[in-house]
Amino acid sequence: MASLSPSHTVLVFLAGIGAGFVNGVAGGGSLISFPVLLALGYPALTANVTNTVGIWPGYVASSAGFRNEITGQRGQLVRLSPVSIAGGVAGAVLLLTTPSALFTQLAPWLILGAAALFAAQPFLRRALDGASSTPPDRPVLLMAGTFGASVYGGYFGAGLGVMLMAILGLSLPDSLARTSGLRSLVSMVVNGVAAAVFLIHGGLAAEAVGLLAVGSLFGGWIGARAALAVPASVLRAFVILVGIGTAARLLL
Repeated sequence: MASLSPSHTVLVFLAGIGAGFVNGVAGGGSLISFPVLLALGYPALTANVTNTVGIWPGYVASSAGFRNEITGQRGQLVRLSPVSIAGGVAGAVLLLTTPSALFTQLAPWLILGAAALFAAQPFLRRALDGASSTPPDRPVLLMAGTFGASVYGGYFGAGLGVMLMAILGLSLPDSLARTSGLRSLVSMVVNGVAAAVFLIHGGLAAEAVGLLAVGSLFGGWIGARAALAVPASVLRAFVILVGIGTAARLLL
């Protein structure tokens, strides 16, 4: 598809805003933008790589929106960047070199598992921490979980934020707001390295990439600020609902 009609141009731009907003709040924005690209007639692989590259600016914007919550977390980002980069590259290469049927079947169940884990996170943390007043880091869970989530994120990405919220929340003794900020940074790294692989590979729909990029910039910033404006319990419920909705959409 060499060009988009005016109505389709508006539709892709709005899909970028929606994807950026949802990614800024909880993750799962690909389930807004990816189906729109498919509906406009792009082949599945083209739609997937176009979507990954197009919505990356939204992760940058949402990270900027979490700037106060990110303060002081540079060490955690440095700690997680190697496994995030390795996982993102591995997932992107898997997408380009292997049949997607098996992973497509597994993806909704992985997301449902992440949503259930996130829902049970307060209870699991209390059980794991016991009477300790200073909950410990769990480096093995943090590294292994982040790598696994990053592979999935490089491959497709819908629900990556839900997975990371569950993993980071169990692995690190931090507030939900600060966890959301770190989740946004890690998602930006994973999506960025996958986007770089896809740019090298080619096969992108350039016009759609540009529209998604501009839209996701607006949506990502607004989503991050919205996430900070709601109580932690409401944010937790929203993340869980995004996970369930993402899994249901993939199953259907």
